[in-house]
Amino acid sequence: MKANRSGVLRLILQVLQGILIGVGAVLPGISGGVLCVVFGIYKPVMELLSNPFRRFRTHVPKLLPVIIGAAAGFLGVAKLLAFLLEKYPDPSVCLFVGLIAGMLPSLFREAGEKGRPKGSWVSLALAFALILALLISLNLFSVTITPSFPWYLFCGFCLALSVIAPGMSFSTLLMPLGLYTPFVDGLGSLKPEVLAPAAIGAVVTVVCLAKAVNALFDRFYAYMFHAIIGIVIAATVMIIPFGSFAASAGSAAANLVCLVAGFAAALALDKFNQSVPKQDV
Repeated sequence: MKANRSGVLRLILQVLQGILIGVGAVLPGISGGVLCVVFGIYKPVMELLSNPFRRFRTHVPKLLPVIIGAAAGFLGVAKLLAFLLEKYPDPSVCLFVGLIAGMLPSLFREAGEKGRPKGSWVSLALAFALILALLISLNLFSVTITPSFPWYLFCGFCLALSVIAPGMSFSTLLMPLGLYTPFVDGLGSLKPEVLAPAAIGAVVTVVCLAKAVNALFDRFYAYMFHAIIGIVIAATVMIIPFGSFAASAGSAAANLVCLVAGFAAALALDKFNQSVPKQDV
């Protein structure tokens, strides 16, 4: 009876994790790959992507609830989140900033699972500085382009990259180019002219990069994970709506409440995640 209850909790947790991963993949500044890391499924996901034929029978059945949840979160919630971000942009972003901040303790715990050499802190600092410089540059040199087949190929590349390289949100790369809104709208509406090139770009990216990234994690686990933390911190800092906090006392209070709520929700989710027995994949 206890084993059955644990299995049901595990299933519910995996679906919930998948939904959050799908939702996080849509939101500006959030990376689905980061949430995969936080929920402890990044490694099996990368193993599946790098060797899909070899790992299909062992990994897909156990990751299926996460995959279903991610699809539901990405496609089903995309339009709702787009509405909230348009109607209440700053409080919505602050909620997810708090969520990411609350996930940092679990990220550090995961990063030190195989030891924490001194060089790992160097990799964290370098990754933070590099991504921060890149994102600042993208904001400074904002360019709007006309969406087309080649650019939707690029969107697919960015989407796959946000899973393979945690912290690299595809929205961070697409928004300065004016591609984020038409791409997400196309995915949410299941438009073939968007889905087809995006799928091609994503598959090519996975085939070319997944094995290399997976090999790096096998050899340099602590360094890679600490670099991810640096990426996460840099990407999160860039989406904090500092101007909104200074606009008025009301907006600052609303943003602060959302930050605290997101932080508390992340800690509660992490506690729940730890309370459910881990399942080997």
